[in-house]
Amino acid sequence: MIGWLEALDNHWLWLTLGLVLAALEMIVPGVYLIWLAAAAIVTGALVLIADALPGGGLPVAAQVISFTVFSLVFLFSARRWLKETPIESADPMLNNRTGQLLGQTALVTQAIAHGSGRVKLGDSEWIAHGPDAAAGDYVKVTGAEGQTLLVEPA
Repeated sequence: MIGWLEALDNHWLWLTLGLVLAALEMIVPGVYLIWLAAAAIVTGALVLIADALPGGGLPVAAQVISFTVFSLVFLFSARRWLKETPIESADPMLNNRTGQLLGQTALVTQAIAHGSGRVKLGDSEWIAHGPDAAAGDYVKVTGAEGQTLLVEPA
């Protein structure tokens, strides 16, 4: 079964696999396939160099082991590098809906009595905690606890 594999130029198989994985990286979310693509391309280059040496050639098992080792090295190196130098978001509050509301002014729709009421901010109504305020007053959002806004008089 492996005979036909050894008859082919294995470096082309590895290089093609690397290019396919790199193309899939653009389609599939995440940042893992690019490291596997790099491992496949390095393995392809290693096989090409080994084939050029006199009496050379890497057995298929050695090629698979090489790919596995390079994959692990690239994955763990990338993981460590990304942990040390995280990617900064252009909008750090993108997935923090209540955090985006800090500092904004809201309209009290249900009087805040005994520390609790409702406010309208944008197109949504929120439960609000803060000092007493009558319906129609404006309050400023100072914080959030889960989906509850903390407010103070504007």
